[in-house]
Amino acid sequence: MISFLLKKIIKEDCDAKKTRSIYGYVCGSAGIFLNLVLFAVKFAIGTVSASISITADAFNNLTDAGSSVISLFGFILSGQKADSEHPFGHGRIEYLAGIFISAAIILVGFELLGSSVDKILHPTEFVFNKYVVIVLLFSIAVKLYMAIYNNNCGKKIHSSALRAVAKDSISDVITTAVILCSSIFMYFTDIYIDGYVGVLLSLIIIRAGVMAVIETANPLLGGAPDSEFVKRVEEIVRENPNTVGIHDLVVHDYGPSKIFVSLHMEVDGRGEMFALHDAVDLVERRISKELGCEAVIHMDPIDLENPLIREIHEILTAECLKVSEKANVHDLRIVPGPTHTNIIFDLILPPEHFSRKDEVCENLRAVLTDMNENYFAVITPEMSYCG
Repeated sequence: MISFLLKKIIKEDCDAKKTRSIYGYVCGSAGIFLNLVLFAVKFAIGTVSASISITADAFNNLTDAGSSVISLFGFILSGQKADSEHPFGHGRIEYLAGIFISAAIILVGFELLGSSVDKILHPTEFVFNKYVVIVLLFSIAVKLYMAIYNNNCGKKIHSSALRAVAKDSISDVITTAVILCSSIFMYFTDIYIDGYVGVLLSLIIIRAGVMAVIETANPLLGGAPDSEFVKRVEEIVRENPNTVGIHDLVVHDYGPSKIFVSLHMEVDGRGEMFALHDAVDLVERRISKELGCEAVIHMDPIDLENPLIREIHEILTAECLKVSEKANVHDLRIVPGPTHTNIIFDLILPPEHFSRKDEVCENLRAVLTDMNENYFAVITPEMSYCG
């Protein structure tokens, strides 16, 4: 149904930003409606059957409806145009919406935990009938459907908020399935485990909320960009025949609809300047078009005719690989002088090895000295921002 609605609403002339907003509106509205329906039927059956776990699950769905409202407003606000105070747009509001959703999940978990402990201390008789089974099976089916469409849409538009809703829906499926099993168990054994089941489910819900907070807050804290996104950027750059190498790739995330990419593209220094500049422009436009981001590329001319540069680069690269497969050197230049020769280059280290930069630099200096005692290394350590 969601896919059908999206196909009907999204026209061929819709740009990426408008398409993304439509996905948010449709998914958010569907979440509000479905969760309100589940709340109504579960609250009714939970009250009739005197089940704390079913009633608590009903309020969990009510909270989910509120979360869908937050998610919907998050999409509306994040879609606002950039202004003088927010030149990079309002895309990060969606991340904040995802955090609010996750916080609501944790709150429900603690509320359920308290109610469950009270039920253990003050047990009441559980009334089981066929309507309990029907309602719980219906809830499982609806939540599975919600998890699938939110996850698919979240991946398609790179929305952490929708992926958080999908994870919450999976948590709800597990919750309701356990409630159903415990209800059947209590019916056949007369052993009232309703409160204990509630405690177990509350812990599952709290854990799901905490994990969702971590994932959603990661972009706000400057987390590493998506590895597949980085890989695709590198592929596009290297597919250009003028590319000799690539380094200093940085991804700035101002929200799913506002991502900036900057990098250095190495080219043959013997080439014609205007032709090389045109090649860089083509790569910039291709990255922007295919990945829906803003790309800025610095052109780095490389001396490919100097065999000594190639030899030194290969030796230094081999030494870097002893530290990490992600460590490398670039922008290598040789500046001869009357008493010594400067070997100038930048050293790239991944974050987990950057604290060793002094040690690695000393090792590289020693390698160069072994090659020629008159070589003097001028090294600029840099950290890789893409893992």
